[in-house]
Amino acid sequence: MSNPLKIKLSIADRVYPLTIDPAQEEGLRKATKKIEEMIKRFEQSYAVRDKQDVLAMCALQFAAQVEQRGIDKINDQQDIEEKLEALNHLLQDHLA
Repeated sequence: MSNPLKIKLSIADRVYPLTIDPAQEEGLRKATKKIEEMIKRFEQSYAVRDKQDVLAMCALQFAAQVEQRGIDKINDQQDIEEKLEALNHLLQDHLA
């Protein structure tokens, strides 16, 4: 880590001091902001006993988004491969 940067991030009313690479700062701050927004949405929408429940739901939401992107990427890749194969057959038929 070249020239580490010390920052403090506040999540769910707790402050987390971190030492990071400066290139990570923007992403971490944006992630913190998204987490805080999601916490507010969950607290407003559901009866929540404590912050741990809200944080667990946030973690589940983010993990599900990552998994869904992976699934979507695989499906997109399969669609592209099928279209390329069909195009290849059309070209082969035309050239034959």
